Amino acid sequence: MATINDVCKLAGVSKATVSRVLNSTGQVKKSTADAVYHAMDTLGYKPNSLARALATNCTHTLGLVVSAFEGAYFSSLMRTASETSACAGKQLLIMDGGHSAESEELAISSLVERKVDAIILYTRKMPAATLKSLMEKLPVPLIVINQMVEGFEERCICFDQYKAACQATEFLIANAHHNIACISGPEDSVNSGLRLRGFKDTLARHQLDHCGIYHGDYYTESGYRGCQDLLASGHAFSAIFTANDGMAMGAIRALHEAGIKVPEEVSVMGFDNDPAGPFLIPSLSSVMLPVEAMAQTAVEQTLLLLKGEKISAIELFSGSLIVRESVDQPQKPS
Repeated sequence: MATINDVCKLAGVSKATVSRVLNSTGQVKKSTADAVYHAMDTLGYKPNSLARALATNCTHTLGLVVSAFEGAYFSSLMRTASETSACAGKQLLIMDGGHSAESEELAISSLVERKVDAIILYTRKMPAATLKSLMEKLPVPLIVINQMVEGFEERCICFDQYKAACQATEFLIANAHHNIACISGPEDSVNSGLRLRGFKDTLARHQLDHCGIYHGDYYTESGYRGCQDLLASGHAFSAIFTANDGMAMGAIRALHEAGIKVPEEVSVMGFDNDPAGPFLIPSLSSVMLPVEAMAQTAVEQTLLLLKGEKISAIELFSGSLIVRESVDQPQKPS
């Protein structure tokens, strides 16, 4: 097996010169660098990536922690982050956040031990104070998707959860739904709270009150159970706003089993624009989150940080209302 000494001998240069070529440090003439690469190709020499990482304090790897691996939303996020990293010559290591702040911190610690150059975190559970502490103390940059951290706004890639929930609720009201129930996300989730507040505030602006709120966990079964509870409560409602599409699908199943037609008797509005939505019967109205654009932006901000470039805060991403069959409308879209 060829060694770095063999490369030095064939290229006619010192070990220090070969090191500068491999690590892109210092000034090396193009002709010298070409001679080193030619010698490596001739000898079949493969540099030790670990040794290079120790020498340069750079592993060319990024870490990504996500709160769940399930569903199309996180699949799109992980795929886009991986592709964007690869295009920049970086390897992406992905860790499961495990649905708790404690497990997310453990995943971050594990990535730090693996010497990643930076970490991107998508969290549903970690408090803002903990995030701020990590951003201040971690030995590598931390970039957060979908949660704002005071003082580190330029490292936060966020979606306007509140505005999107307002938009979806306004659409229901504009289509003559004044008795609206809600299947929200977990009570300890920041983003779930923002969606619920947008729902409540929009009703209040129209001098309306909600017809029941159930806190689910974003999984389909909790939407099913939540809808059953809302029906059992005795409150009459003509529409349900759900905090994600998975729970909306569960709600539609519960309504079907109760003999209630969607959308003729009860309309259902989702959130996230799951790829399965258009193929449901009825197809699901929802709010589209630009998760791929957010993931790409998070990686790009990370790469700029690693280059030592100044970065600025990114404007909040906006949602798009996707109108399909699950919301009954007096004026049907043409």
